[in-house]
Amino acid sequence: MADDLTALGAEELEARMADVRARMRPVEQRLAELRSERDVLLTERRRRERLAQRERRAGLRDSMRSGELPTLAQLIAGAESGSFDGYRYNLKTGGEVRLGFPGSRPAVAFTDGRQVAQARDLAQAAELYGAGWEPGSPGRPGVRVHFPGTRQEKLVDPDEVYATPTGEPSTKT
Repeated sequence: MADDLTALGAEELEARMADVRARMRPVEQRLAELRSERDVLLTERRRRERLAQRERRAGLRDSMRSGELPTLAQLIAGAESGSFDGYRYNLKTGGEVRLGFPGSRPAVAFTDGRQVAQARDLAQAAELYGAGWEPGSPGRPGVRVHFPGTRQEKLVDPDEVYATPTGEPSTKT
């Protein structure tokens, strides 16, 4: 619109605004139809993602029950070397967790009943476990885990955390 609008009278300005609104109405209706169509497709995509996630978690739980996946306790007891990053960790419910505190590198705390040591890899964890140390801190047995993407953390029994090598599928909660 290169017109000089200052020369228009009030009625002419209102008429032009009404004309523009009238021309916009079908475009807005078409846009609303397209948004509705997009929302239906997005809903279907989310439904399929939830179904796939539910199936992955069910498969993971079946693997846990059948003994195909080692628990974190078994992994630590049988490890000689390796990184905690080489595995994905899931609770027995199938939900994915990470070791340690949110925002920090994976680590497992061990205690001998009086003091605490942090194992930053499987070799350190196996060494501490072999020396009789247990996962946890004095008076607080267990492994600290947190849920990816959240600040939510908790202590769980190392037998309730299952390890999957990173090359195998995992779930996200």
